Amino acid sequence: MQVKNNPPLPPECLERIAARFKVLGEPMRLRILQTVCKEPHSVNDIVAATGSTQANVSKHLSLLTAAGVLQREKDGQRVFYGVKDKLAVKLCELVRAQVME
Repeated sequence: MQVKNNPPLPPECLERIAARFKVLGEPMRLRILQTVCKEPHSVNDIVAATGSTQANVSKHLSLLTAAGVLQREKDGQRVFYGVKDKLAVKLCELVRAQVME
């Protein structure tokens, strides 16, 4: 993966890039990211917005949080999830622009 005049990336960088694409390569995770991209939402709000089960949403929220894409904030009994990695949202916007052409 060489861009312009940049030298080839070392294997560990390529692994990190592949891991980021892997975590974003699941439609449910993209639905979740789309839901929280403008402002944080509670788990219940995300479940309602995605039409999935709480168990399924929780599994994907955990993966997105562990990957550094989302951040988790607790407020009493409720947990809110918001975007931590704005670049992940930008990447999705770029891909969307290409797909919608």
